[in-house]
This record gives sequence, C-alpha cells and structure tokens, in this order.
Amino acid sequence: MHLRAAVLGAGSWGTTVASTISRNVPTVLWARRAETAEDINRNHANSQYLGDLKTHRSLTATSHLSDAVSQADVVVMGVPSKAMRTTLEDIRDHIRPWVPVVSLAKGFEIGTRYRMTEIIKEILPGHPPGVLTGPNLAKEVLAGYAAASVLAMEDEVIVRQLQPVFNSNLFRVYTNTDMVGCELGGALKNVIAIAAGMGDGAGAGENTRSAVITRGLAEIIRLGTAMGGRARTFAGLAGMGDLMATCTSSLSRNHTVGEQLGKGRTVDEIVADMNQVAEGIKSSKIVMELAELYHVKMPIAEEVYKVCHEGATARQAFRGLLRHETGSEAEPG
Repeated sequence: MHLRAAVLGAGSWGTTVASTISRNVPTVLWARRAETAEDINRNHANSQYLGDLKTHRSLTATSHLSDAVSQADVVVMGVPSKAMRTTLEDIRDHIRPWVPVVSLAKGFEIGTRYRMTEIIKEILPGHPPGVLTGPNLAKEVLAGYAAASVLAMEDEVIVRQLQPVFNSNLFRVYTNTDMVGCELGGALKNVIAIAAGMGDGAGAGENTRSAVITRGLAEIIRLGTAMGGRARTFAGLAGMGDLMATCTSSLSRNHTVGEQLGKGRTVDEIVADMNQVAEGIKSSKIVMELAELYHVKMPIAEEVYKVCHEGATARQAFRGLLRHETGSEAEPG
C-alpha cells in the first residue's frame, strides 16, 4: 500500500490509532505540544496519556501541523469535538485536494449541534468525510488486546479502499455506509455511560446497570433513526458494542464521570481532576436539544442533563427515572 497517513491530535485515542495504522502505512502524528512529539519520537511513548505503553517504532510525530498534513493521502482527526472546527480551518491551506478526512471524535459541536463529519463537509468541501468508531478503549488497543471497529463513509468504494489502512489482525475494522448512524451511536452512548456510571457509583447494582444500558439503547435508537440513521447500525459495533464498552469499563472517561457523580462529587470537581475530555457532559445538553427538535422522549438522557447542567444529584436522577411512567417495552419511554 502506497498511502501516507496523518493523525492530528496526540491524546490517548489519537496516539493509539496512529500507532495502529503505522503498521500498515507511513504515519505522522501531530501533537500540539513539542514535548509530546519528542516523547513519541525518542521513547516510542506518550507518557502523558498512555503511561508506559509503547507506540509502534515506525510512528513519527511532529508539532508542526503543515509538516504532518501536506504530504498525507488520508487525514485522521483525533482532536476533541470542541477543537474540530479550528483544526480543520488550520489545515485548509495545507491539505492536498480530495484527501479523505476521517474523524475519531464522538460528540457534537456546541451551537450548531453538528456531527463531526458535517463540520468536515463545511470546512473542507470536496474532501470525503468519514468516521472511525466502535467499542475501542485506547489502552487496551495499544496494549495489543483484540478489538473491532467500524469505518463509516458514504461512498462504498472509498471506504473499502481505506479499510486496509486501519485494519489489522488484532484490530478488526468493518465498513459501513451509514455514516449518520455510526456517528450518532458514538456520540449518544457517552450520555448513557454517565447514567450507568452514576448507578455504579451509588452502588445501585448490576440489575440497574443492565436496565440503564438496555433502555439507554432504546433512546439512542429512537433519536438516531429520527435523525436519519439506520436501526440496524445501532445493533452493531457503533451502537450496542460501543455502548457496552463505555458503560461497563473503568477505562471509560464518561463512565468514570458518572461513577464520581454517583459518589456525590460535582461535575466541576470531577472535570478539574481530568486531563482528558469526557464528551458526554456537554453532549447531554445538545442531546436534549435534539430530542426536543425531533420530538423524541429520552428520560435517561434528560436526567443526565439535569445532573450535568442543572445541579441535580445522581440520587435525584434515579428517583426521577423511577417516577417515569412505564408502558410497553416496544413503545417510547
């Protein structure tokens, strides 16, 4: 394969994806901090985010954005959703024409409520957008545990051409043309993961966690299909698979936020102690805006929103869910 890749953003997942695809194609990772780039080049590690885990020896890093992008045949956006627009604007004058741009971020843009590929389309028209998403915990993937993911793009020809860039024996990458559904699955599950974490933190038990995950998936499907995603997408890796991993793992940032909320800490206290972004906090507000716009009931997401943005406690959230009227499982609610 004669492609060259650039991954922008040296957080835990951006670094992990860059290390993984560097086994297949020459890959440059852009780090905002020169110290991080030096750590990767000299020590084959990103100690700030990934501790002692080693990156692939062929991976190189730079803190100069133009150097990373100018020769790339595919650009992978590993920056958080809040930095997506500005980073895309920064590369606009350096990226070659028609180069595909694949997002790793699982969230929405504040204000516009755009998915990440919608921002890519707006800032870089003519560049095929895509998303890599699934049940992927960075430290496990970098450590060599088997995992699977989905590469979603609207053009079936392009997505199949790019599949070998990301696929490996232990990191199995499937393709999907339902880009909307795959993106929404990744963004919406973060909110449900906070709810699951709140139950775990409060000692609610495994029955409660199972109920939150299952009913949370129903909420994701309702909003996801209303926004144009395909129902079957949410039964796959980008939906149920990602939801399970994020709602049950101690490595999940959003689950950790929820767990700390369940133990009585405030959102501000939790965020102050984190060095990475938990997308579900801000996504909960946008999800409720979208639920109102599309006339979809999302009681679990609504209670998470109240905790994250209105000062409610985890205990009040679960009391709110218990007050919610039950009906047929096949119906909304």
